Amino acid sequence: MTVRGRAVLIAGPTASGKSALALAMAQELDGVIINADAMQIYDTLQVVTARPSNEEMAQAEHRLYGTVPAAVRFSTGQWLTAVSEVMAGIDPARPLIFTGGTGLYFDALLNGFADVPEISPAVTLEVQQEIQALDGAQRLALLEREDPVAAARLKVADPQRLTRAIAVKRATGRMLSAYQDEIAASLLADCLQIDRIVLDPDRDVLRQRIAQRFDAMFSGGAVDEVKALLALELDPALPVMKAIGVREIGDWLYGKLGRDEAIKLATIATQQYAKRQRTWFRNRFGDWPRRGLAGAEQS
Repeated sequence: MTVRGRAVLIAGPTASGKSALALAMAQELDGVIINADAMQIYDTLQVVTARPSNEEMAQAEHRLYGTVPAAVRFSTGQWLTAVSEVMAGIDPARPLIFTGGTGLYFDALLNGFADVPEISPAVTLEVQQEIQALDGAQRLALLEREDPVAAARLKVADPQRLTRAIAVKRATGRMLSAYQDEIAASLLADCLQIDRIVLDPDRDVLRQRIAQRFDAMFSGGAVDEVKALLALELDPALPVMKAIGVREIGDWLYGKLGRDEAIKLATIATQQYAKRQRTWFRNRFGDWPRRGLAGAEQS
């Protein structure tokens, strides 16, 4: 693996100023900005997903923004592969600046990732229906038959984790625990300096920024993007179709909502998402230095 000088990881909730900080650092350090946001990877939705504008992308080198077709279901494993390919073409002396709101991407980047094959939604649904009528003990007994190692690791019969383990075994013929024991090494294992930052602005300030941003999105190209996306007639279960704003703007286009109601609902959904992001980052990245909007470090 190539030894690299420096990597900067900028995480944080939506609308916290990650892209602006990344751009400023890239210009100062001659760095390359690499997208670490699961929605900004897709094409079609630049405004809706708050991807950097064309003008911003022209001011520094940006990679993995809008590079995946909307019809593709892009996994964390595929993102890591794409990052590895990007890194191979960048001078090791140039800092890599990863920025985004997808915590799992950062976790996989630093700690490695078990690349489990994509499981058919039909298989997952079949397992979900099968365990509905089972109590906790019966669910664990079923899992013990399918994947005894995963069953031993579960302290409680969590339906989501149990469903995942059984679905993987039935779809691939291998136990989920076998994939988890084959975690690939961190892509940054040979990086000499890794700087970690979580942007964590005041809650009320963030809520206000979210409200202002989505109102601006609605009149700044988001409607045309959603029109273009809906014209593709994609599977509603695809990740891109679940981007916040797609359903709300779509309902407005179909006359199910008024403009103000669509903006209100999308704003509320974004604020709820930001809350979940903050909780995730605090639980998983509690030791990362934190900054507010102004960039000052917080305790």
